[in-house]
Amino acid sequence: MIEGMDTPAAAAHVRFVTPRQAEQAAARRRRAGTETDLSRTRRARRIQRVLAQTYPYAVAELDFDDAWQLLVATVLSAQTTDIRVNAVTPGLFAAYPGPRELAEAPAEDVQEMVRSLGFYRSKARSIQALATRIVDEYDAAVPGTVEDLVSLPGVGRKTANVVLGNAFGVPGITVDTHFGRLARRFGWTENEDPVKVEKDVAALFPSALWTELSHELIYHGRRICHSRKPACGVCPVADLCPSYGAGPTDPEAARKLLGYELKPGREDLLAGFMAGRTRRQLRAEGHTLSA
Repeated sequence: MIEGMDTPAAAAHVRFVTPRQAEQAAARRRRAGTETDLSRTRRARRIQRVLAQTYPYAVAELDFDDAWQLLVATVLSAQTTDIRVNAVTPGLFAAYPGPRELAEAPAEDVQEMVRSLGFYRSKARSIQALATRIVDEYDAAVPGTVEDLVSLPGVGRKTANVVLGNAFGVPGITVDTHFGRLARRFGWTENEDPVKVEKDVAALFPSALWTELSHELIYHGRRICHSRKPACGVCPVADLCPSYGAGPTDPEAARKLLGYELKPGREDLLAGFMAGRTRRQLRAEGHTLSA
């Protein structure tokens, strides 16, 4: 926040950058010319520190209790929202608590339980094939390496990194659509291929930050740095972003674009996150967690 200024920032803890500050920073970058590798690394790490301050509560937005549940939930999340997956998985895991139960379940019953997610037949087949492989080859325990995980049905590198980072504590970068978009907007990479994006971004940060960084960029992409119209005017890293101006730079106009707990009128939800409440606790208190 800027002292003495009544700013329309997302919240008191969110850094506010005035349009003048952002424009001056952009002018300095233009004068400096091509960014060096060292300058890019320093700028990237400063962006990460600001995002960590903005989203201190950032975690995986899929509900899970163990590696198995996270693996299944992540496979189911393809081409749908985490919110919809979180509505389905409690019933699914209550009916089929582990890989053995799911592998032996009637296919029609599994399809019916995941029907609301779309592509339900293929998703049901994937998670049952996944369960069968884990039972047959890993004694019903989710493997803990990228190589083993990506060999499983329906599991790619993104899903493997989600599971490793959030269930096993093994650092990984999760390049979903939000992460890739922001990495390019921030000038960290020019690549579209997720594997190349992962490699480029990994070179900018110590591995200990990879999982945390993944959450922070995904949160920022969903709440502020939207695909079609980013809320540049209230972005806490506006002065560090070479794509500043891709969306409205007027703070009042940009504030209307904020999503989820940063959206105007959802201050109670934000306070709950800041107080350390889990997503399950907040839903139990009556909060909806949609955009």
